Amino acid sequence: MLEDATFWASVGLVIFILVLLRVGVPKLIGTSLDKRGTAIRNELDEARRLREEAQSLLAEYQRKARDAEREAGEIVEQARREAAAYATEAMARTDEYVARRTKIAEQKIAQAETVALQEVRSLSADVAIAAAERILTAKVAGSEAERLVSSAIGEVKARLH
Repeated sequence: MLEDATFWASVGLVIFILVLLRVGVPKLIGTSLDKRGTAIRNELDEARRLREEAQSLLAEYQRKARDAEREAGEIVEQARREAAAYATEAMARTDEYVARRTKIAEQKIAQAETVALQEVRSLSADVAIAAAERILTAKVAGSEAERLVSSAIGEVKARLH
């Protein structure tokens, strides 16, 4: 048995294990594993915390995006309403302007008609006076003629003007 290599390998292994136990290697390994486990646990906790923070930020950004989209829609709708109001107002102003310009044009036409009528009446009166003067001059002579012509001219002017 003392010559068997397996026996001596086993004895060497037992002595090696005893030396390791005496030096405290299992305790060092346990401490090292505990430290590594604690570090891993801390990293997992940090990762969990970061994940929750990322989810919170994601939810906040999604909410902000929805709010911004809703606000943009409201702005577009407000712009459409304002554009429609401006268009309606512009149409009303245009209609008012056209009506005002039409009224002014009608007044100018009426005024031109009145002036034309007055000119026609004046011309008619002048023609009638001239004709009456010729007729009376041809038929009536002397001072009586002048008096009748003056009287007729005054009367015609008074009636026509």
